[in-house]
Amino acid sequence: MSAPTARLGGLTHRDADWSGLRVLVTGLGVSGFAAADALLERGAEVSVVDGKAAPDGSPLAQRATILEVLGARMYLGEQAGEVEIDPGIDVVVTSPGWPPHQRLLARAAELGIPIWGEVELAWRMRPESGGAPWLTLTGTNGKTTTVQMLTSILQASGLRACAAGNVGTPILEAVLHPEPYDVIAVELSSFQLHWQDSVRPLASACLNIAPDHVDWHGSFEEYLAAKGKVYEGTEVACVYNVGDVATRTLVERADVVEGCRAIGFTLGSPAPSMLGRVEDVLVDRAYVPDRAHQAAELATAADLGADGLPVPDHVVANALAAAALARACGVPPHAVQEGLRAWRPDEHRIAHVRTVDDVHWVDDSKATNPHAAAASLRAYERVVWVAGGLLKGADVDELVRDNADRLRAVVLIGADRQQIADAIERHAPDVPVLDIAATDTEAMDLVVRQAAAAARPGDVVLLAPAAASMDMFESYAARGDAFARAVHRHYDQG
Repeated sequence: MSAPTARLGGLTHRDADWSGLRVLVTGLGVSGFAAADALLERGAEVSVVDGKAAPDGSPLAQRATILEVLGARMYLGEQAGEVEIDPGIDVVVTSPGWPPHQRLLARAAELGIPIWGEVELAWRMRPESGGAPWLTLTGTNGKTTTVQMLTSILQASGLRACAAGNVGTPILEAVLHPEPYDVIAVELSSFQLHWQDSVRPLASACLNIAPDHVDWHGSFEEYLAAKGKVYEGTEVACVYNVGDVATRTLVERADVVEGCRAIGFTLGSPAPSMLGRVEDVLVDRAYVPDRAHQAAELATAADLGADGLPVPDHVVANALAAAALARACGVPPHAVQEGLRAWRPDEHRIAHVRTVDDVHWVDDSKATNPHAAAASLRAYERVVWVAGGLLKGADVDELVRDNADRLRAVVLIGADRQQIADAIERHAPDVPVLDIAATDTEAMDLVVRQAAAAARPGDVVLLAPAAASMDMFESYAARGDAFARAVHRHYDQG
């Protein structure tokens, strides 16, 4: 073992000797800044590189100024393109947006320099003893909703808890908070998981797996392998989706602490060691004394709220996964119910916009891939579907085929709308397709007028695009906001 590698092996807690460690931090976003700041505070020698320019007064410039004052060397904008990896660097700490094939990271790998992500660094910055346990969570879709449900449940049980990682508080800030948390709910993207190796969670979960981010990982197999790292080293419970065989397979492959259990969640009636649903009641047959004969009632579907609309199955599944993680750290059933009742979904996630003349308008702009859009469509019997945007190579044939009988009409927007139109022609040729070619600020008004004309009482007009938004909008949130404003204009001015 080389001397630098041996030294890194000893950096397992915040009070270890970090002084003089030579670190290159790649990326000066929120996570990169937190990493550089924590390392500088402990005496490391830090250089930071980010290819973005830093205009005066910008957040990037403000972060750079603070780090320079603390002693970091900064390479921003054009300077970043001139940076080469110094073979004397002990470790690279990278932000999750930087893919492994990026020039500096690829060169570091060639030189055998260890590369850590923010999650790896945060785990090594925990106190030597008594650190808050982590409940880790990943999945292609539903991560943020589930981690927010989990945090609400933990807080309802009286624990000081927060959501961190890919959502909420940066994980380093949570770990280093001056008022320690009792437990941390950690959302992890595949990018973050790729760069971590040391995390040992109390309990972990993978909600589902569908092809995504293949351009970043290089292949679906690499993406799957990254997701599977969420289970490595788990102490108490690996939570998997009974309806998604890939998640169970990842549990079976994981190297976990002896005695760790596999806990399934299902939308059907649960077998022993599972959580599931009996009619509209969420029940636990995993964390009860006699799981062969007993079940604990946790909540009802009504506790999840849906403004009078049916609670989508994927929301119920998310609640079961959150409950499984919470129960792994001893949360009682009544706190699960209280936490789920207190939980409110973020905007643009199956958000009820308005109901007029028994036509329900729902914003699920966060459904940015076919897997997420399929979950939305399955929630409703009859839908006027608003779809389209940047598909990024995703195949929509299965999505259209499996939901053809739900479609009253389809309103298409965005750069790749023809691909969806072609799939409808193949699998649902009788469904009217309303093409909106406009890409300006009035496009959503046209969408709403066309959708309102097509809808019938009892229908749901559902914005679940199955595609990214950047061809027409700044973000999925901006797309959802435009949809909601157009709905209100249509009825308030009509």
